[in-house]
Amino acid sequence: MKKIKILEAIRQGQIGGGETHVLELCTYLDKSRFEPVVLSFTDGPMVDELKRRGIKTKVIYTEKAFDYKVWKQVRDFIQEEQIDIVHAHGTRANSNVFWATKKLKLPLIYTVHGWSFHLDQKFFVRKMRELSEKFLTNKATKTICVSKSNEQDGINRFNMKRSSVIYNAVNIEKFNPANTYNNIRQELGISPDKTVIGYIVRITAQKDPFTMLRAMKKVAANSANTVLLMVGDGDLKEKAIQLANELQIQDQVIFQPFRTDIPDILNAIDIYALPSLWEGFPIGIIEAMAMEKCIIASPVDGTKELVEDGVTGFLVEHGNPDKLADAIQLVNNDINLRNMLAKNAYQYVTRNFGMEKLARQVEQIYENHKSLK
Repeated sequence: MKKIKILEAIRQGQIGGGETHVLELCTYLDKSRFEPVVLSFTDGPMVDELKRRGIKTKVIYTEKAFDYKVWKQVRDFIQEEQIDIVHAHGTRANSNVFWATKKLKLPLIYTVHGWSFHLDQKFFVRKMRELSEKFLTNKATKTICVSKSNEQDGINRFNMKRSSVIYNAVNIEKFNPANTYNNIRQELGISPDKTVIGYIVRITAQKDPFTMLRAMKKVAANSANTVLLMVGDGDLKEKAIQLANELQIQDQVIFQPFRTDIPDILNAIDIYALPSLWEGFPIGIIEAMAMEKCIIASPVDGTKELVEDGVTGFLVEHGNPDKLADAIQLVNNDINLRNMLAKNAYQYVTRNFGMEKLARQVEQIYENHKSLK
């Protein structure tokens, strides 16, 4: 039986939530029926890892959405590889593959890893982004949303058609608290008696690092045994370092660059904090829950579908450092509560969000669309 050849298109080769999703999806697809090929629009460690895993990967460089200068290259590559279905992950990737799929009359699957429009954007920018998403979802044969919240936004804002929800998932063999991990606390000089709050993200406006740091100021004033571990890079990192110094909490905040050893990092922390302004369905939280960690996050988009307040973690309103600090202090002072939330989170994620389940759901969509032209 001829394999169905899938082009998985992603905007960049750096490792983020959408990129991790593509990496694991390609790994878990049934290779007796499907052959994934990845198209990335920048180079980076994800591209290296895909190649290491034996997955053919092509880089056609652009950092722009709707970059018509690369569209012909994309079409030529799809033709060369004799692709059957194109699966675009994210707005930028879709904006640079839709033209080729229409020219070649191929099915186009579009996974929305969180919409490109947000309430914090200026009105004109937000409206232009909404129009772009309406255009792209109309061009898609099928749109996959990673949360019910995202799907409802698309339906409400521009009457999105042909959509369904497939929640993000993680490799629960890789993110397993029973595994053996490198001692990150020892590496970073963090003593075993410290409570470590993990903030493991791209340090950008979306992830609201300033609220995280202002919450840590209050926590540090009341709990000398706490450390905030901020792992990642981003356009607000230098300002975040500056704010930590201004708040005089630099001795209780450890900054680390982007790292690939996330299971080791998660093993070292006690609390995972994510005070985002918006999310799709955050893979970082799923990973932390799989590692049996206590979650404190903002109740936005898919996060509130993943975390049940008071059961698998705590949800606190975004942009409120006092409430974030209060939640951190509560689970820092009550270890039994912290452990209960962590155990509940672990059980919930391992039952519902393994990559095997996600891969089978995506494969069904591929099967349903393989003959469409």
